[in-house]
Amino acid sequence: MKVLLLNGSPRKEGNTFAALTEVAGALEKNGVQTKIISIGNKPVQGCIACNKCGELGRCIFKDELYEKVLEEVKEADGFIVGSPVFYAGPNGALCALLDRLFYSGGRLLAYKPAAAVAVCRRGGASAAFDRLNKYFTINNMPVVPSQYWNFVHGAKPGEAKQDAEGMQVMRVLGNNMAWMLKNLSSGAAPIPEKEA
Repeated sequence: MKVLLLNGSPRKEGNTFAALTEVAGALEKNGVQTKIISIGNKPVQGCIACNKCGELGRCIFKDELYEKVLEEVKEADGFIVGSPVFYAGPNGALCALLDRLFYSGGRLLAYKPAAAVAVCRRGGASAAFDRLNKYFTINNMPVVPSQYWNFVHGAKPGEAKQDAEGMQVMRVLGNNMAWMLKNLSSGAAPIPEKEA
């Protein structure tokens, strides 16, 4: 089993990375492989509503970030997206990538457990968390819970690690994701048939 964790922060090893690393640690302790991909700080192409992905089965743009994430999504059994909070929402570059990924490759993500993580200084996390979860809920993806909302507080580099409750929420999220993956892999019930 493998979980892809997408770091939606322009800071490769900032507070969002610290939160996702805590989740990954719990997953690894449960025998689940993890991979963290950071979106970086280069411009990210947004969707232009050309609908070519319907013909191609993938986005018409072939940028390195999209290609890397799409390939990893194919192999992943679960998906976790983390973002810093900017003006009470997720990073715009992350949303540009997710819009393209879900519109062109949603079939590769359907029925895979997913979770969102928001990292903020003080406020806006619930709005960012809500926006990220919508990608999952409109794509038939079970949303993995924790003991509280998946938020971590921290603004300056390293502050997220000082949020003991937030880090605990991340570990519980990792444990819950592993539990759900193991139960789903038993194959007790087939995926529901899609209505026309």
